[in-house]
Amino acid sequence: MTVIIWIGIVLLFLLSFFGLIFPIIPSVLAVWGGFLLYYFGIEKDELSLLFWIAMAILTLFIFIADLLASSYFVKKYGGSKWGERIAALAIIIGAFIVPPYGILIVPFLAVIITEFLIEKDIQKAFNIGIATLIGLLSGTLAKFIVQLIMIIWFFLAIIF
Repeated sequence: MTVIIWIGIVLLFLLSFFGLIFPIIPSVLAVWGGFLLYYFGIEKDELSLLFWIAMAILTLFIFIADLLASSYFVKKYGGSKWGERIAALAIIIGAFIVPPYGILIVPFLAVIITEFLIEKDIQKAFNIGIATLIGLLSGTLAKFIVQLIMIIWFFLAIIF
């Protein structure tokens, strides 16, 4: 039974990284699913209170980093609130259109179109579209690094 639970934990951790490419999959929730599967299925006393607090803080950091990265770059290049909203919606829609490339292409094009309709300046709209990509990629990189830290910490916590 323990082997099956470990397979489930590893699959949840792998699923969390697929969630970085397909945002419809809640990445950090998959990581937490692995933690909880271990806690309830294998060993309740192995993971300390410090571990759980640190994971909660890192999870909060993932959410904040994701929001701030996109917003920062769009605002830095003069994007509108509509551009930010359309980018967020387009990321979700893009996950279903030519995955995984759709999460890059669809927001990029959607923001360019939105900002062009608002500003009537194609160069500015293009720059904001590029900023959207930079924000998306930097947010994804931050999530990848933090999720990797969480998973490594988990394994270190149960080994030592």
